[in-house]
Amino acid sequence: MGSELKDLNSKPAKTQQPDPNDDDASAKDDRPLLKSTASSAAEDIQELEKKFAAFVRNDVYGSLGCGKLPLKEKLLLGIALVTLLPLRLLLVMSILVLYYLICKIFTLCSAPNLEEEQEDYAHLGGCRRAVILQSGRYLSRLLLFMVGFYWINETHKDSANTQDNSKTESTKQSEERVRPGAIVSNHLSYLDVLYHMSSSFPSFVAKKSVSKLPLVGLIGKCLGCVFVQRESKSSDFKGVAGIVTDRVRNAHQNELAPMMLLFPEGTTTNGDFLLPFKTGAFLAGAPVMPVILRYSYRRFSPAWESISGVRHVVFLLCQFVNNLEVTRLPIYHPSQQEKDNPKLYANNVRKLMAAEGDLIVSDIGLAEKRIYLAALNGLLGQS
Repeated sequence: MGSELKDLNSKPAKTQQPDPNDDDASAKDDRPLLKSTASSAAEDIQELEKKFAAFVRNDVYGSLGCGKLPLKEKLLLGIALVTLLPLRLLLVMSILVLYYLICKIFTLCSAPNLEEEQEDYAHLGGCRRAVILQSGRYLSRLLLFMVGFYWINETHKDSANTQDNSKTESTKQSEERVRPGAIVSNHLSYLDVLYHMSSSFPSFVAKKSVSKLPLVGLIGKCLGCVFVQRESKSSDFKGVAGIVTDRVRNAHQNELAPMMLLFPEGTTTNGDFLLPFKTGAFLAGAPVMPVILRYSYRRFSPAWESISGVRHVVFLLCQFVNNLEVTRLPIYHPSQQEKDNPKLYANNVRKLMAAEGDLIVSDIGLAEKRIYLAALNGLLGQS
């Protein structure tokens, strides 16, 4: 991947070089050269977008959210910046603080679970767990409403259309009663987590630094998140994979255990593609529930792709209406062959989700995304 980045950054500009023996070369105006350089940068960006199409922003704000906006969009953005943005920020912070206080009150005098170098309150039971769970689901949906997701279009696919029809009716009914060990979803934005919290309140994998954040840290612990050091190259990775596998297996067998939410792509896309799946969600061999998310838009895409976090939040809150479409597939029950081969299991679920969600299967991943962003920043910085 390093060689690809080197090739992209070292690609010569498509400009006509002056002949050193030409006496008139020094007298020529350099403006055509500048124009040619800008043209070459635009061509390079187009080439990058073809190669890394899964990470390209296709909304009016363009790459990195720095595109040239039409006059109408500038006016709408300006009005929203002084009216909608401050109001929504106030509402979002109020909801966040309210839920933090609920979590704080109902975890008082309770020791966190410190097993496996994790720290969470997912083990709480009784009314305390019920209040944390139900209020979390309600406030997550309220928060989505406050930022413009006034309605969410959910579609539940019939098992007859997605699974083997040769199964008997009794077998299908028996499988429908089985609790999945994990929810597997495509990943487009941090908003994905809010939707899943409002729907099923699962635990998920998060960066270890999240556990130290004000407000959000305690909420993550109440969710039962698995906190990891993602950039670590130590042997901790096996430990994290083992924790996730145990959590998935436990959720499948114990109705009181929080279900795991896993994004097997390992990074976000623009919503039109499905990247290769990692096997973490499938190592336990437990059934999973595939969920497909898609954000439809006219102006700004809620997909958090190729744009800074602050810029994305500002543009999102300045958009009056945001839309989310959800397709929930039937619980996927692995065959014995898939249980023995997690990679096969992951690939089969991926194929199913791509077919049902009309998504384009792509072979690139996080490493290529980093190459694209580095090259894109370099090209736009020069233009």
